[in-house]
Amino acid sequence: MVAAPRGPRALPRAFVILVGTAAATIVAAGLHATAWLIGPAFLALVIVIVVRPVDQWLRRVGVPGWLSTAVLLLLVYAVVLVLAGVLLVSASRLATLLPQYTSSANALVGAGTGALRELGVGPEQLRGLAGELDLRKIIALIGGLLAGLAGLAANLAFLLSLMLFLCIESSGAGARMATIGRDRPHIAEALGRFTAGTRRFLVVTTIFGLGLAVLDTIALVLLGIPLAVLWGLLSFITNYIPYVGFFLGVLPPAILALLAGGWRLMLIVVGIYTVLNFIVTSLVQPHFIGDSVDLSVTITFIGLVFWGWLLGPVGAVLAIPLTLLAKTLLVDTDPRAGWAKALLCSAGSVRADRDAAHVSPAPDEVEQLRDAAPFSP
Repeated sequence: MVAAPRGPRALPRAFVILVGTAAATIVAAGLHATAWLIGPAFLALVIVIVVRPVDQWLRRVGVPGWLSTAVLLLLVYAVVLVLAGVLLVSASRLATLLPQYTSSANALVGAGTGALRELGVGPEQLRGLAGELDLRKIIALIGGLLAGLAGLAANLAFLLSLMLFLCIESSGAGARMATIGRDRPHIAEALGRFTAGTRRFLVVTTIFGLGLAVLDTIALVLLGIPLAVLWGLLSFITNYIPYVGFFLGVLPPAILALLAGGWRLMLIVVGIYTVLNFIVTSLVQPHFIGDSVDLSVTITFIGLVFWGWLLGPVGAVLAIPLTLLAKTLLVDTDPRAGWAKALLCSAGSVRADRDAAHVSPAPDEVEQLRDAAPFSP
């Protein structure tokens, strides 16, 4: 009797997990080492994805392809250059403004150390604390920021060049997706969901972030806070960062309000920011975003920390699109990865998928399940 041929032996699950973890660590190290390239490249891709409908609309109304691509490119360049210019000018003004508040900062530090002395804090600890709160260190940090912005010119040139090529190549995106769909329909469907979800999330976040920035700027101008435009721009940018963006946006104007007008003015600024942020981002904005970000709250927060560490500030701003892209490439394109999708997606999406896939069992199957249940009535 001839023995049946054996199939290939499956690798031990522990070995697969270890090898996969090692490969992921190597990939993360490579991405971290090339963050200077990956960050601007993905930023350019996201910007082109968001403004791509403008090019499609121009082509539908009869505008020639070369002219619609040129309009798309000019629109992208205008947005990037305006944001970079306002940020650079405002940061330069901030560096010249901070030294004027040295006496106010020293008075606040003195009052704070006096209160701590009454609570029993030792003189050595007070001297160390006063040294850490020296405004000259803050000015040095601003100088480092300006040096970094000066070096940003090279990255900005690379970003603009990359967006030029992406805008030109975007005209053939539809044909390429159709080709991918004929060969790998799951990949084409997943990439389509990523593009639509990313575009909807960023467009809605941009609109509401712009409105929130305008309201913050008006409030700061009425309160007499210096550099109100800079803080409005900062609140607009940090609106893309989930969970911690609000604190990053309110901290600088609150500190400047403390130096300019004392504790009362600082509390007013924090109160206005809190109320506006709660109304816009917690009550209104989620109804327009809907389920475009199909990620659980925990995964979103972990993605924020991970991409911020991996790619720096650009990674923190683009944490949700980057997490969506990773989920698309690793989970959504694989029909066998439904278990991973159940762990990554929001609870509402999991319930919807379960209800859609639910099929009522036959009567004989119900009887079998009832007999097999150890605690059936």
